Amino acid sequence: MSIQNLNTFDPFADAIKGADDDVQDGLVHIRIQQRNGRKTLTTVQGLSSEYDLKKIVRSCKKEFACNGTVIEHPEYGEVLQLQGDQRENICQFLTKSGLAKPDQLKVHGF
Repeated sequence: MSIQNLNTFDPFADAIKGADDDVQDGLVHIRIQQRNGRKTLTTVQGLSSEYDLKKIVRSCKKEFACNGTVIEHPEYGEVLQLQGDQRENICQFLTKSGLAKPDQLKVHGF
């Protein structure tokens, strides 16, 4: 008498499947916040913690000609903040650099 039901279900199948590609899992939320007047902020939340967010902000600042910083949010963790409406630019940057797939990006606002 042997146990045959152990071969039917592999609880780690999704972890093994996700280990080979180098992009992150989960959604990346890109939001826009109104400041005062016409001034806006673009926030990027949900990037994997294994990425160096300060280097990402540094390259975004150079490419988009805007200022930016990494903010520690109590609920969302580390959040990227960029000046201006950079939603389209950051979407193209994240997909071009391979940090996130296009179906992982969720753009909010207006």
